[in-house]
Amino acid sequence: MAEADLVFEVRKSDWRETRFVERPLPDLEPGQVLFRVDRFAVTANNISYALTGDALGYWRFFPCAEGFGRIPVMGFADVVRSTHADVHEGTRCFGFYPMARHLVITPGLVSASQIVDAAPHRAGLAPAYAQYLPASGDASYAVAREDQLMLMRGLFMTSFLADDFLADQDYRGARAVLISSASSKTSIALAYQVRQGGKTRAIGLTSARNEAFVRGLGFYDQVVLYEEISSLAVEPAVFVDMAGNSAVTGAVHRHFGDQLAYDCSIGATHWSAERLREELPGPKSEFFFAPAQIVKRTRDWGGSGLTGRMALAWTGFCEASDAWLKVVRGHGREALAQVFQKTLAGRTEPADGHVLSLFEGRSGE
Repeated sequence: MAEADLVFEVRKSDWRETRFVERPLPDLEPGQVLFRVDRFAVTANNISYALTGDALGYWRFFPCAEGFGRIPVMGFADVVRSTHADVHEGTRCFGFYPMARHLVITPGLVSASQIVDAAPHRAGLAPAYAQYLPASGDASYAVAREDQLMLMRGLFMTSFLADDFLADQDYRGARAVLISSASSKTSIALAYQVRQGGKTRAIGLTSARNEAFVRGLGFYDQVVLYEEISSLAVEPAVFVDMAGNSAVTGAVHRHFGDQLAYDCSIGATHWSAERLREELPGPKSEFFFAPAQIVKRTRDWGGSGLTGRMALAWTGFCEASDAWLKVVRGHGREALAQVFQKTLAGRTEPADGHVLSLFEGRSGE
């Protein structure tokens, strides 16, 4: 029997409603490439993509039937068919894929370090999301680190750029960086970067359920429960919001008032929490869009300069993650459906990194 494609989709109006769509593999047009998606990571970061799917275009990455969406994930895939002269079968690439078995792209720019999808539906989207990085030309690639690359490279890049954005402004004079959802991997990466910079303190805001884990990381200078925010010293601070929880945001603003120098919104791990409906003291929240900082630093440092700095920082963080990250592998429809629902409900363990494959019996074993 010919191999078929299998795709995981969510209803845009209610992400708890999901489905699997099976379909024949398409015939390639001239200049196209077929990836076979080996495995991919599912994290709370992917829920943020769904939350901003319309605003930032994440639903446009992988178009599908009206009313449904395909949430992008970081993964590895191999080129199994190619009608593009410069993309060879067997090329293994890291990049954004749908939760699926296959993906067809239409390469535009092709080099040893990147293959850029130039499909019409990608027009107007941030170029960083259209890049597929061949393992053979990737400075950060190591075969033994593939799981960590899938689980944390994308979010580490966001955290690296967020810290760089703040550090470039001397953290707006802040003595502390308050980081909500401190147990999330994006927050952990940010705390690591702040600590490495040594210019200010990283304070993790978390729940009682995750307190012991967050303290055990050793990346935060201080760990405070959400209900104890009022116990913090009132001093110049910036707030990096990974939770998107109005109760947490409100507590931070009301406690710090005009001592809060900046409110930077990145994620929404508490995506189902009630949104803010009141005016708060302190600065208005500003969304941090990592691709904009990539553009700036590419101008400042050049493409290779930015890549080199991130690769060096990534190596240190990746090695540090060996002490706390537990990779959990799964394969098939049921495994993906279960992990997605647990992630959506915020019921995954903070140390766990879920790596999935839609090929039965394949998830990196």
